Amino acid sequence: MPSPTATWTAFAGQRLLASGSPSEVVTAAKASLDAGESESLLLFDDATGLTVDFHLRGTLEDVLARLKPAPDPAAESSEPRGPGRPKLGVVAREVTLLPRHWEWLAEQPGGASVALRKLVEAARANSGDADRVRRAQAAADRFMTTMAGNVPGYEEAARALYAGDRARFNKWTRSWPDDIRDCARRLAAPAFSKETP
Repeated sequence: MPSPTATWTAFAGQRLLASGSPSEVVTAAKASLDAGESESLLLFDDATGLTVDFHLRGTLEDVLARLKPAPDPAAESSEPRGPGRPKLGVVAREVTLLPRHWEWLAEQPGGASVALRKLVEAARANSGDADRVRRAQAAADRFMTTMAGNVPGYEEAARALYAGDRARFNKWTRSWPDDIRDCARRLAAPAFSKETP
């Protein structure tokens, strides 16, 4: 299910139908489908650039209900829960480290879990800009591959995207269908540094 801050985009063929919250986008897609839209409908998650496999069958209420998370059967169970802190969103997974890493973690205040969480948070803070650029490049590239993979200039635009060259990216996307070009540029915008024109 989409996060509360998610944005999606819907296309009918090469035409932009809607961009906004998942509920706005599926409402527009459903209306278009009900009106007899003959072009193929594609929904994209703007954060990832991936297509969203979403069923538009049934009434609008049925469609919107599919956006809501399914009830958690574990939350309704009266059986005691296992170890961990599920209410806080803590998820137990396996981590493989060398013995010297485990020794160092064991010496840290709060133990291994606290130390690992602090290390991850520090790494996230330090790599924020690089992560933002990488996510934007990946999202724009996935969208472009799906919607413009056969359009002239696609490969050159992809190279410019990963080189961080906004001017070259804009040059190679200029002749693309308007809605595809505009969406690709919107998704790619965070991939370009502020200094790039």
